[in-house]
Amino acid sequence: MIEALLGELAKQHAKAVEVQQLGDHMVADHIKANEEVTTLSKAKDVTPSAALDAEHKTAVEKLGETRAAAFDKALMAQMVVDHRQSVALLETAATSAKDFEIKAFATKRLPTLEAHLSVAQTTSKSSAKASSS
Repeated sequence: MIEALLGELAKQHAKAVEVQQLGDHMVADHIKANEEVTTLSKAKDVTPSAALDAEHKTAVEKLGETRAAAFDKALMAQMVVDHRQSVALLETAATSAKDFEIKAFATKRLPTLEAHLSVAQTTSKSSAKASSS
């Protein structure tokens, strides 16, 4: 949920075209993943949280107040942190989940999140350079 929201912010406020394009990509991929999570949750009779946790809510609020190159830098730093956490969670689920469907979901989505992390790291480095120039 957070990555789709950050992607929307990138599309609206990013200065760098590469950050805007990454935002488009994040929205598309994470909406698809969220739909899969919703379907899996229903099958497991689990209700996922519909709201951001306090940490992510604060991050989104701060980003909403930031503009230009500083926005790009802050957004990309947040995407790196969030994707590292997500990759770690999916790695654990892919190797340790007892439920086959959860394990399969994690295994299927892990390569996409690893690719997102890689792109976010690269884009974060270029955003940091651009904001310090």
